[in-house]
Amino acid sequence: MAGRPRPPQQQPHSPSASTRRRERWLVVLGVALHAVYMLSIFDIYFKSPIVHGMAPVPPRLSSPPAKRLVLLVADGLRADKFFEPDERGRYRAPFLRGVIQEKGRWGVSHARPPTESRPGHVSIIAGFYEDPSAVTKGWKANPVEFDSVFNQSRHTISFGSPDIVPIFCSSVPHSTWGTYPHEYEDFATEALIADASFLDHWSLDQFQSLLNRSFDDIKLRQLLLQDKLVIFLHLLGCDTNGHAHRPYSDIYLNNVKVVDQIAESVYNLMENYFKDNQTAYVFTADHGMSDKGSHGDGHPSNTDTPLVVWGAGVRNPKFLTYTEKPDDGFRFVDDHKHDTPTPQDWALEGFERVDVNQADIAPLMATLVGLPCPMNSVGSLPTHYLKLSKADEVEAVLANTKQILNQFLRKSELKQSSSLYFKPFKPLANYSSVLNQIEDLLSARDYETAMKHSEELRRMALAGLHYFQTYDWFMLMTTITLGYIGWMVNLILHVLQSYTSFPANLIKKTHTSIKVYIGGCFIMGLSSIILLLEKSPLLYHAYMFMTIFLWTRIVQNYEYLKAVWRGLSNMSSKYIFNLMNYSVVALIVLELLVVSFFDRKIYTWCFLVLGILGSTYVGLFIQSSPALAIYIWLACWFLSVFTLMPAEIPENNNLVIFSGALIILVAMASRWTNSNSTSFWLYLTRANKRDPQSSKLFFVQVILVAVSSIMVWLSTSHRSQNRELHSLHQLINWSVAGVAMVLPLFSPNSVLSRLTSIFLGFAPPFLLLSIGYEAVFYSSFAMVLIGWIFVESANLYCSEQSSSTRRRSIVDGSVFGYEERHLQLSDLRIPLLFVILFNVAFFGTGNFASIASFEISSVYRFITVFSPFLMAGLLIFKLFIPFMLVICTFSAITKIVRIPRLGCYFLVILLSDVMTIHFFFLVRNTGSWMEIGNSISHFGIVSAQVVFVLLLFALTNIYTRDIEASSRQLTSRKVM
Repeated sequence: MAGRPRPPQQQPHSPSASTRRRERWLVVLGVALHAVYMLSIFDIYFKSPIVHGMAPVPPRLSSPPAKRLVLLVADGLRADKFFEPDERGRYRAPFLRGVIQEKGRWGVSHARPPTESRPGHVSIIAGFYEDPSAVTKGWKANPVEFDSVFNQSRHTISFGSPDIVPIFCSSVPHSTWGTYPHEYEDFATEALIADASFLDHWSLDQFQSLLNRSFDDIKLRQLLLQDKLVIFLHLLGCDTNGHAHRPYSDIYLNNVKVVDQIAESVYNLMENYFKDNQTAYVFTADHGMSDKGSHGDGHPSNTDTPLVVWGAGVRNPKFLTYTEKPDDGFRFVDDHKHDTPTPQDWALEGFERVDVNQADIAPLMATLVGLPCPMNSVGSLPTHYLKLSKADEVEAVLANTKQILNQFLRKSELKQSSSLYFKPFKPLANYSSVLNQIEDLLSARDYETAMKHSEELRRMALAGLHYFQTYDWFMLMTTITLGYIGWMVNLILHVLQSYTSFPANLIKKTHTSIKVYIGGCFIMGLSSIILLLEKSPLLYHAYMFMTIFLWTRIVQNYEYLKAVWRGLSNMSSKYIFNLMNYSVVALIVLELLVVSFFDRKIYTWCFLVLGILGSTYVGLFIQSSPALAIYIWLACWFLSVFTLMPAEIPENNNLVIFSGALIILVAMASRWTNSNSTSFWLYLTRANKRDPQSSKLFFVQVILVAVSSIMVWLSTSHRSQNRELHSLHQLINWSVAGVAMVLPLFSPNSVLSRLTSIFLGFAPPFLLLSIGYEAVFYSSFAMVLIGWIFVESANLYCSEQSSSTRRRSIVDGSVFGYEERHLQLSDLRIPLLFVILFNVAFFGTGNFASIASFEISSVYRFITVFSPFLMAGLLIFKLFIPFMLVICTFSAITKIVRIPRLGCYFLVILLSDVMTIHFFFLVRNTGSWMEIGNSISHFGIVSAQVVFVLLLFALTNIYTRDIEASSRQLTSRKVM
């Protein structure tokens, strides 16, 4: 149309030396930025909540309810298996059930994930939940020293597992403790395989032996007779039997009876020894056990554990007629409702049930023996268990409140001392007046109002702790998010300036650049001074510097951005509509890829839809051979099956052998296609020089694939017969794999010939490292990649056929003979498809999971002597092979359509970083260790793609750098 600005014309593109130099710096900047920002999650999500410097707050009780406390922890005991009857209608814990009905209180203790032994015991004994900074220190020990009931006691006696008891007793001088050898926990020992309840009897025997020795040891007897004594027996049997035999097995269920018998024995020992009715007893578990024999997540079978409390200072059972209570909105730490109905088969509806959060047990135990609550505890004292006077009950709750308030005040003090602009927690601004008011109410004996005020103050103190734990979150998350956005804007600017037709008439040298950089340096210096005055960690400076630097570069390109905006404003409405469409589709696809990290089945739906859309597009718009449309449909649907398979690959060596034949068939079909010399096939085949040696090379590669399939069968038969793999077999396997990967370098350099050779070259090592269906995935994945090349070639052919000049000057020639063209909007489909296929290579076969679930048969054909580094290297190499195919195909496509590969690489990183920002906000510091670890690894995987993809580009360049694609002469140009 006359008067309407036309989009920039497509011109040959040849990056200058300055562009290459700028790109090298951009890559270095990207690597540094992603490395630094990856560390930010540890400053945001994984800071330890533990602070030191508080004073203990002893409860002002008229007298302690008990002189001593016995804590029995049945590791891995599920609440339902403890309370429910067996198949004969008899209850498994008759003694503790009698306690519930006659002389104590009961409930369900709700654990917070991760439901593991160390955090569970820390919660029970110290009163706080898993320290998230443990992720940076390892899971076996708490990363920061903390206070506990044992620390506050006059003396602690403990017997049990070497993995639990030393955590609490090794640094407590006033403790007597013992553990059995680690060998007792070896799952390979016959005793443990048969029944691990002997571990529980060991703890009981040690305690009984200590009591017996005290009759001859005066010092030991004096130690036992003093007040504020804590006795802890760790009973590991249920956990070990649950792992080995599952929690519904007879062995596990019998172990429930064993711990009940031990509880009865301990009770009788204590009562007969002391004879003063001054002992309080607490029986609970650190976590439950799933039906699969595992634990760690937030399933009720893992979070619900029994709690039975009786003895001195404990209320008697309260009988009630059960009536359904409305949901009051309260939730425990495992998100379970308050006042959950008791299952009828427990037959305990007539006895008041008092559920608690697991951390509430620590202040309960401390109060029972008149000790200060552990200084790092966040537990709330469950008063329904305590038999105290009204005054003592309020004093106990007030001491619990002051202990939590002290943590809040300490955190507030530390933050205020290092903040130039301190934002206090306003709801607790008048905490001192509230404390004075409570004291006045106590003096006036208005205990009910004093209790309400104390509980409200405790609730606000807990909220204040969370406030200061997340105090820097907004600043850090804003800085990191702005940094990622700044990085992506810089990538867009670079691609626009270096790989599109915009820069030719828009770039103007200005004198404002120096001023902008001076301004950026000033802001950096100012922020550095502020951070130094606030005593911020060194990494805070790095986060801020990176973000300021990136946005300084953006401001420096302000005039260029204005010019781009003007250019877009003058574009046709159709172009703007297409731009918006591409952006929306890309965002939807990227969000689906984020979801796929949690549910692989997304890829099944993705390829089912892609098969329909791809075949429809080919049939209606490209109008090429109908066979191509059918092929695209079948290839995509075939690939969609694999993400329905289990992530843990079941062993099926017959499938591996069959896949060798399938690989040969796919290669032969590609070879036949390579002989086609009509229409769009010209782009893939005309560079062939008809070298007679290529047929011989193809034959050799097919033979190597066949040999690798035979070696899979031989290795498997030796293993099934428990025979040692011959050294000759190993030598053949290493030789076949090594030679096969070198042969593609000698194949013809036309697109289809070289890619077929690469496919055959990586097939032998992949087959030899496969154990099941992932071997078939290799062929299916290659079929989709070949389909992608066919569609791009057909699309290019039809586009050039319908160009305005109608010239049909297809000539033989290498892509190196012609300059790359500029990127167009429609080219965004290529990096977007690359990102999809790259992620399918991760999750298409469950291979990503198989690193963690190491399977010896995966590497048995190469090595039989245990060598963890070599075995891990082989497994990682296996995972790399599908990535190599994707990147080789991607490189070939960029040569076919004559677009700059490095420009597409920057677009790939741009798309990946959209996912990175999403995963940054999905990092978790609560939940099971697996959930926490997966959230970190997801963020890390996507962040690392800037390096990972670049390294694979460099590696695959060995195979793809001399690929030649037939190209239309650049005498005719399409508009954008």
